Amino acid sequence: MARVYNFSAGPSMLPLPVLEQAAREMTDYQGSGMSVMEMSHRSKQYDAIITAAFASLRELMQIPDNYKILFLQGGASTQFAAVPLNLIGKTGKADYIVSGQFSKKAYKEAQKYGDIRLVASGEDNGFSKIPEVKRGDFSADASYAHICFNNTIFGTKYPYIPDTGDVPLVADLSSCILSEPVDVSKFGVIYAGAQKNMAPAGLTVVIVREDLLGASLPCTPVMLDYQTMADNNSMYNTPPCYAIYIAGLVFDWLLSTGGLSARKAINEKKAALLYDYLDSQSFYKAKADKSCRSMMNVTFVTGDEEKDKLFCAEAAKEGLLSLKGHRSVGGMRASIYNAMPIEGVEKLVDFMQKFAKENA
Repeated sequence: MARVYNFSAGPSMLPLPVLEQAAREMTDYQGSGMSVMEMSHRSKQYDAIITAAFASLRELMQIPDNYKILFLQGGASTQFAAVPLNLIGKTGKADYIVSGQFSKKAYKEAQKYGDIRLVASGEDNGFSKIPEVKRGDFSADASYAHICFNNTIFGTKYPYIPDTGDVPLVADLSSCILSEPVDVSKFGVIYAGAQKNMAPAGLTVVIVREDLLGASLPCTPVMLDYQTMADNNSMYNTPPCYAIYIAGLVFDWLLSTGGLSARKAINEKKAALLYDYLDSQSFYKAKADKSCRSMMNVTFVTGDEEKDKLFCAEAAKEGLLSLKGHRSVGGMRASIYNAMPIEGVEKLVDFMQKFAKENA
């Protein structure tokens, strides 16, 4: 059958050229006679794969030399514990902004490990808008400040990087990493699950400034210790080998297609197509405030739950899949990550227009 347009929030679409290359190399990687899935992670062949992936990501994101890249397991949710375990020891305190479901979970998890202060929350407005904060809102003695940069469920994204002064900023970039250039030097730690814009589920990327290593709490499990993972080149144990291989192919695909500046222009065009249509009519309502709309996750509703259900069912018949909103909020969500071609967004808008006409 023909490939569908998969609007899933994750696991999500992967670039077709990457899938095609992986298919060609599935049973025989570059004359090795085996799949990457079968390789020892200690072999020279796999060492070349992971080393190249590190280098490509560093080039792609222009990651400064004083940052370590870690390829880990456990998903971004494991980092809700790993971040405080590695960083909070400096003062025992940390600041959190809650702008959605995942930052709220991170905030609750961190409370197990120290004195955690809530700087601001968007819960009162249904997480439709990013809280506005300034430098003076953060505690000078916090070990770090934590945000979720893009909120997958609610379709919002920070329109700015919070100024935390000398307090290291930690950001969950799971659903927007590699969608546009980001100044890594503004952050102490960036982490992201790979299954939205980088690779299959199973890989988590952590980018950590070197001066923040080596201060983990004594109770930190070895598998969550950034220093241990950095010292062992992310191979203290068997890493998610195949996901890292796919991630390397995705990094190279992005580099070969103009890098993150070019990708941003494409993503802006895709998002504008959808948001411009939403703003031009009254049948659908965009959920996120215009000041902080996500380029990756577009959330909207009809205002009628039964029509929302019908929309998703009818869209699936047209090859437009996984448009149902998160179970906690309902409605619809179109995740238009890097691998979603502009043709997919065009087809979605065409369908939305047809559905609105037939169901007004």
